[in-house]
Amino acid sequence: MISSVLVANRAEIACRVFRTCRSLGIDTVAVHSDADAGALHVREADAAVRLPGAAPSDTYLRGDLIVKAALAAGADAVHPGYGFLSENAGFARAVMDAGLTWVGPPPKAIETMASKTRAKELMAAAGVPLLAPVDPVKATDEDLPLLLKAAAGGGGRGMRVVRDLAALPGELAAATAEARSAFGDGEVFAEPYVERGRHVEVQVLADTHGTVWALGTRDCSLQRRHQKVIEEAPAPGLSAALRETLHASAVAAAKAVGYVGAGTVEFLVAGDQAYFLEMNTRLQVEHPVTEAVFGLDLVALQLRVAEGDALPPEPPAPSGHAVEARLYAEDPARDWAPQTGVLHALDIVTGAGLRVDAGYAAGDPIGVHYDAMLAKVVAHAPTRAEAVRRLAHALVRARVHGPVTNRDLLVRSLRHPDFVAGRLDTGFYERNLDALTAPEPGEEYAAVAAALAAASRRSGRFGAFRNVPSQPQSARYGDHEVRYRPTRAGGFTVESHPHARVVAVSPESVSLEVDGVVRRFEVAAYGDGTVHVGPHRLAVRPRFTDPAERTAPGSLLAPMPGTVVRVADVEAGARVEAGQPLVWLEAMKMEHRITAPASGTLTALHAVPGRQVEVGALLAVVQEAPEKETDL
Repeated sequence: MISSVLVANRAEIACRVFRTCRSLGIDTVAVHSDADAGALHVREADAAVRLPGAAPSDTYLRGDLIVKAALAAGADAVHPGYGFLSENAGFARAVMDAGLTWVGPPPKAIETMASKTRAKELMAAAGVPLLAPVDPVKATDEDLPLLLKAAAGGGGRGMRVVRDLAALPGELAAATAEARSAFGDGEVFAEPYVERGRHVEVQVLADTHGTVWALGTRDCSLQRRHQKVIEEAPAPGLSAALRETLHASAVAAAKAVGYVGAGTVEFLVAGDQAYFLEMNTRLQVEHPVTEAVFGLDLVALQLRVAEGDALPPEPPAPSGHAVEARLYAEDPARDWAPQTGVLHALDIVTGAGLRVDAGYAAGDPIGVHYDAMLAKVVAHAPTRAEAVRRLAHALVRARVHGPVTNRDLLVRSLRHPDFVAGRLDTGFYERNLDALTAPEPGEEYAAVAAALAAASRRSGRFGAFRNVPSQPQSARYGDHEVRYRPTRAGGFTVESHPHARVVAVSPESVSLEVDGVVRRFEVAAYGDGTVHVGPHRLAVRPRFTDPAERTAPGSLLAPMPGTVVRVADVEAGARVEAGQPLVWLEAMKMEHRITAPASGTLTALHAVPGRQVEVGALLAVVQEAPEKETDL
């Protein structure tokens, strides 16, 4: 029997595993980096062990330190969560060699599926359908578009879509470098890229007695940078025959490697055809949608399987539909740039078919070292339409205050006609991102509410002014300028928006009547200059330009804090072309290209691989080439 579990992970998944352990009467042990010393998963554990340092390579990827931590804390089992060492066969062996129970699949199964190229060979032998591989060295225009993928890992790292044969060598080199940096293995392979394909996967669960369950399908087609954003179960719009093929192929894949525990077999679906992509030998981020539909606790089942228990011959019958949205601290309108800062508030309604798995709480800092996911919000209902509506409504009403998040994008995605109709494919964001990140309707009235609430706070007594200025006051939030004038009666008139009548004002809320409709805005202002008005996040803009923001033309500034992972093989004085990548910056497990803003001469390259940089740091300078004069 397992009595104490160390979770070799952090944030949301560590908290998720701890929750099940508590319900089963199992003690919990957290590990933490220095950056995570006060993190939520540390606060929720019964005991915690420090991993010195902050970078993942020094902490959560140090299997030797984690095994020592488990032994020191008296744990008798290790759960790997997802990411980090969860699919590292060497770590699994080290856990078992130390006399601890490994809550995961056999190391040999992990090893077999770790290389996508070897896994595909095994799946072909097992009769699982595959896309034909393409040798990138021999690729022709007829093979385009191609998808380059890292053989040793996933999560979108080392993945590139190539549509131009001339770009293939450069993209192949970039994918190889990213794969080597992320996984310690630069092997990359190529296969046909299927336009408007769907990402559909099957959850499997196997015990040590020969039983393998196929727990339905999940659709994970809505992705950014090949990383999932919204997932649902079951995958909508599949024929009964295709579902049966997917289930049978997933079970065949699990049996082919002697799988034990929870795992996921991923497929690319094009029309009524399915092709094996890979097997993730761990619990997936999106496992809650399967739990909701089948009424199971997959973590509890992982623990029972690790203790040697047998599964029933058949899983329970599924019921209803579930949808999950990943709430990230990132700005979709700025190339999905990760965001850092203090999370001032995170309040999301639960109950009545709603579940929240969070890795952060109000007051927690969001740093640069790890994944930017704050929480997963899951809705379950009898029908897909009800689940989608319930999830969108919960996100709209949530209080998520602090750095920019993708909350608005999630709501708009869930309400997009294509998503509502179940027309899903992996190109959804590529086609719709501009529309999904356009300015939010109603934001101008949120700015009015922010300005009046701030004026009310300054007045000291809910808007009653002793000395009423003769000139209107003004404030600017984002792109919205608000001009207002206090009245002697203690109210306000809004001169910039004369059709908005002020009904009531306090420092925390403002009621406005527009076109006969009264709306109440909850207002929360914070010391970092951000104001949250309902679902709107507004930034106070100064009247005058900050001199620190004045930089020379052509300056390439770090858009976020992060680590320089590599720089282009060019020297100062070389000519560069507009859009040419010059610096690669890694932040929150994502790699960002910093490109030349214009064609011209690279006059300075300050970025150094391995160096940490703050937001706004000068990375390089490109002097734009003068336009050639045309003789008339």
